[in-house]
Amino acid sequence: MTSPAGDQQRPTLFSPYKMGRFQLSHRVVLAPMTRCRALNGIPQAANVEYYVQRATQGGFLITEGTLVSPTAGGFPHCPGIYTQEQVDAWKKVVDAVHAKGSIIFCQLWHVGRASNEVYQPGGSPPISSTDKPISGRWKILMPDGTYGRYPSPQRLSTEEIPEIVGHYRQAAINAIKAGFDGIEIHGAHGYLIDQFLKDGINDRTDSYGGSLTNRTRFLYEITRSVSTAIGIDRVGVRISPAIDHLEAHDSDPLALGKAVIQRLNSLQQDLNGRLAYLHVTQPRYTAYGQTEAGPLGSADEVSRLMKALREGYDGTFICSGGYTRELGMEATANGEADLVSYGRLFISNPDLVARFKVNADLNRYIRKTFYTQDPVVGFTDYPFMGQAQVRSRM
Repeated sequence: MTSPAGDQQRPTLFSPYKMGRFQLSHRVVLAPMTRCRALNGIPQAANVEYYVQRATQGGFLITEGTLVSPTAGGFPHCPGIYTQEQVDAWKKVVDAVHAKGSIIFCQLWHVGRASNEVYQPGGSPPISSTDKPISGRWKILMPDGTYGRYPSPQRLSTEEIPEIVGHYRQAAINAIKAGFDGIEIHGAHGYLIDQFLKDGINDRTDSYGGSLTNRTRFLYEITRSVSTAIGIDRVGVRISPAIDHLEAHDSDPLALGKAVIQRLNSLQQDLNGRLAYLHVTQPRYTAYGQTEAGPLGSADEVSRLMKALREGYDGTFICSGGYTRELGMEATANGEADLVSYGRLFISNPDLVARFKVNADLNRYIRKTFYTQDPVVGFTDYPFMGQAQVRSRM
């Protein structure tokens, strides 16, 4: 039985934490979330306000998915970081967040086949590991607010893949130029990297398909290239082996997760350093009929997977996926994670850290305003403690 003194020594969400070169004052992380407010791919003044509202002294923020190239998009008005204008606009966000004492990483994103010709240069088909489209069971948000189909993608040839790796590398360099403290590689949720990782999508017969070693090669090459460009301790990786979002199924999520970890641990040894963190999303949410446990079949299996990944990875471990204050406190106290990232709760509670500290009531999020282009409604108008409750004008 643990003694009271031992209980006092167990970390909480509000305990400081040293994440490599970065000293954090608490363990509540802003998760990366698509918000669709960067008009024409360029962050606006509203983006500055949004991130500043959620910044705290010694806090850690991860931006929404940020496109690494013109072919990377699949939502309206998502920011990019492949032009100088985008870099300059992001610098305003970063400078304002740093002025509040926060650390901020830029999540690098390519949606792969989760796109439509309307988002692609010249109306070309989107690229992927495969030429299989996402089925009609799923719909894509179009620029006019309607929902459309996912078309058949173009399968990347072996010779084309190094160019995509190069896009991630340059985007990481651009992020550092904008002042970001580091970057997160989005390897989760059915987007391009996940389309290589999952055997339910990846049907390749070349050196990027088939075995776990081959399916994890694309992520490994991106992570290595980015790490050698900006420093491995400025790079985080996000994965979701047990989530089947956008039909990203895998026949053995545990084996896949372990294979990714083996790759990342090996890279850390090769480069004689540690990645900033590994960020794993577990399936606590439901979408399009997905069960809470996802493809693993039960919550116990999800728990075993997360425990195995936590124990296998050599470095800082961030968990996400439907965590409440109580679940986050349990995760940090029990050693299940070093940090916990929050998405929807952070959308509707810009002062989430302060509310968590005093266990205050939380604002309810308004789902229908998640992906609109309004610079205020559902974006920067959620109240802080003591202010009147927001009312949707949509």
